[in-house]
Amino acid sequence: MQRHAKGRGMAASWYGIARTATIDRAGAWVEMDDGGTAKVVTGVTEIGEGILTVLAQVAADELGIRPEDVTIGDNDTARSPEAAHAGATRQTYMIGNSVAIACRDARAKLDAELAAYWQVDTAAIKAFDGDIWAEGTNKRMTVDEAVALCKKRGVVPVGSGSFTAHGTGLDPVDGSGAPWQAYVFGCQVAEVEVDTLTGEVQVLGMWAIHDVGRAINPRGVEGQIEGGIVQGLGQALMEDYQLDKGHTTTHGFSKYILPTSLDIPQINVALVEDRDPRSPLGAKGIGEPALVPTAPAIMNAIYDAIGVRITALPATPEAILAGLEAKQARNSALVN
Repeated sequence: MQRHAKGRGMAASWYGIARTATIDRAGAWVEMDDGGTAKVVTGVTEIGEGILTVLAQVAADELGIRPEDVTIGDNDTARSPEAAHAGATRQTYMIGNSVAIACRDARAKLDAELAAYWQVDTAAIKAFDGDIWAEGTNKRMTVDEAVALCKKRGVVPVGSGSFTAHGTGLDPVDGSGAPWQAYVFGCQVAEVEVDTLTGEVQVLGMWAIHDVGRAINPRGVEGQIEGGIVQGLGQALMEDYQLDKGHTTTHGFSKYILPTSLDIPQINVALVEDRDPRSPLGAKGIGEPALVPTAPAIMNAIYDAIGVRITALPATPEAILAGLEAKQARNSALVN
């Protein structure tokens, strides 16, 4: 066998969005404010996934203003509607949809007053980038002016929204049920090079294609996928968390190997926007699903390269060499 063997592997995945086997819900408040600005209040938690940027984009699109004119308010649930936890790939799906519904509620109040003032049908009123107008007419003003007009007519354009994802428990006998309302699907391909002398595996490239529903922030979605692949690479080749009778024997990060920038290959991402028909935005989620097929794709690539099937993670150099020895022993036994 050649010392440096290359191989490619593929893995596909599916994943359910929002809480599992139960009803998930989230709420939000929105106010269109002076100066053509808006504020959004929800109990969302930003943990680095970029949800505040997404919510600002959602609100701006729904209200017809610019994202920089949206303020995301205090997330203390003593003063804001429930948004629940930052997990289950639910932030965009649950809070994004609740914010969209709240924005539409606020816009409905604004549009009703403006339609009455202009004597047009509310369906004709459109807004974008801080301007609002009635289609088919020359009636136009800024959102700032429209909000001021609405307030002069005695109405504050505020809205509230609540979004629910319906899931059911699983039958204890046959496992039937509907644990999630929405699903995403993905596929990843890995190319690796295995050093058959040292057992070292280098990932040369990753290709990922994922169904994300409507991609509200495509760059953010790509970042989530890239982050999931980096985590999956660590899971596949390096991170070795040891337990003994339920207690960790991994002492700390000093000897716990994590991938660094030098370990990360070129990651190529493509998005499939199969919109969710059961939510206002049509968006789904990608936080956790991007991790799922990475390690299987890398393991399949290793098998393609050297014919050794790794069935326990991580695939350390020691595990690779042990697999090669076992393969050689089997081949020798067949010859003899």
